[in-house]
Amino acid sequence: MTKLDIFQRELAGEVISLRDPEYPKIAALIAEAQRITAEMNTGYRDPAEVRVLFSRLAGATVDESFWLLPPFYTDFGKNIRVGRNVFINHACEFMDRGGITIGDDVLIGPKVNLVTISHPLDPATRRSTHCAPIVIEKGAWLGAAVSVMPGVTIGENAVVAANAVVTRDVPRNTVVGGIPARFIRHISEAGSEVFGAEAGAESPRRHVSTVVDQAGSF
Repeated sequence: MTKLDIFQRELAGEVISLRDPEYPKIAALIAEAQRITAEMNTGYRDPAEVRVLFSRLAGATVDESFWLLPPFYTDFGKNIRVGRNVFINHACEFMDRGGITIGDDVLIGPKVNLVTISHPLDPATRRSTHCAPIVIEKGAWLGAAVSVMPGVTIGENAVVAANAVVTRDVPRNTVVGGIPARFIRHISEAGSEVFGAEAGAESPRRHVSTVVDQAGSF
């Protein structure tokens, strides 16, 4: 049986200790990510330059339709995968050691946090880490300052309201908001309903107000 390396073990959800003999491999990629993001975030970079730097960071070429506004932050980078026509606004933080997959036509607002990594509760082992992947499916929209926690999938065409903290999967074609994020309403399959106020209005769309406090749990 082939032995898994530390990257495969981490993606499989294994608890990883800083004392793991292979941990220096992770540390080296963390340092590389810091160098690349520092280059990306220093001075003005046109969209083509940002795509080149992001491709280096992720270790995979992004589509020409990809648009990211720096600054951008990540602790790793190599486990980020993005589809076509993806927009990422400024000051986002992707902690991707557990894997972040972003589908086509996704909109991500400013200051969004995608966090795939966590720590054991036991104080004796709390400096260790364990991960679970985040998936953002096609057409989803994450509003300003949304935080998505490990293991969450945001369904196709879903909208997450500004400042929400998402701890559970979000069904496709729904709007959620709050802390923790709760169901607000459904979006028509025809896509005739659009939202702005709930998601932080970073997209130039007609506003439809929603009272988050009245939302039930999903």
